[in-house]
Amino acid sequence: MTSPDGLVVVDKPQGLTSHDVVARIRRLAETRKVGHAGTLDPMATGVLVVGVGRATRLLGHLAATDKRYEATIRLGQSTLTDDAEGEVVSQASAAAVSEQAVLAGIAALTGDLEQVPSSVSAIKVDGQRAYKRVREGEAVALPPRPVTVSRFDVVGRRRPTTELLDVDVVVECSTGTYIRALARDLGAALGTGGHLTALRRTRVGVFGIDQAHTLQSLAQTFSVVDLDAAVAAAFPRRDLLADEATAVSHGRPLPIGAETGPTGVFGPDGQVLAVMSPAGGQLRVLVGFVG
Repeated sequence: MTSPDGLVVVDKPQGLTSHDVVARIRRLAETRKVGHAGTLDPMATGVLVVGVGRATRLLGHLAATDKRYEATIRLGQSTLTDDAEGEVVSQASAAAVSEQAVLAGIAALTGDLEQVPSSVSAIKVDGQRAYKRVREGEAVALPPRPVTVSRFDVVGRRRPTTELLDVDVVVECSTGTYIRALARDLGAALGTGGHLTALRRTRVGVFGIDQAHTLQSLAQTFSVVDLDAAVAAAFPRRDLLADEATAVSHGRPLPIGAETGPTGVFGPDGQVLAVMSPAGGQLRVLVGFVG
């Protein structure tokens, strides 16, 4: 089998790490040249975009795109990890929390924010992952970082007990946004504490859950969005003349046309040559696929 070049859109199951999924795809694709865009925690399910072969060069740019999640926030308890996998560290009754209070709290967490990431994130602190430091008993304080929450909607509410309130939400946000941190901050604002009990990613950039395949189905039929189709879907497209294609194949820049950001450029035969981006008054190669 010749290893494919392209993207595999996986519906990650609960209980597996993103690295576990990459290991499965390596076996199915029969290549070690596999990576993923945007980590999902073991508790989370949903869209994990996996690159195979030359498509791994795209992953850093795909990870930087906006994302959509469906989540359940439990008010009334805080946990060490800000999700259901961590031990409960504090409790405060959510019995008196009204719908209006929840909506006001969510409104305050929508838009451009300075968000403090979860202390058990994969962010490195002095060369070591924050979550490793926390699990070794160290107190970790991460600096806030700018994120954008463009949508934060309540789609359901229920009370598993009189003291707890579960709120189902849909979130659309920029890369780097921690949904666990939104749950934590909503709970803090309401004085009850909060954490995630469920998280499902339903979109990464243009790749949605309707395009995703389970690992079981991929073991039966290995489905890859080939490199040409993946670039055409993820970026604006520019088709080149023969002399332009030759220039790009040698890494040379092009005059800027209508491009305002990363753009997939294709040769006269329809094959992708590169992703290029405006820089210094020219269109320059960001990611090349020739050779």
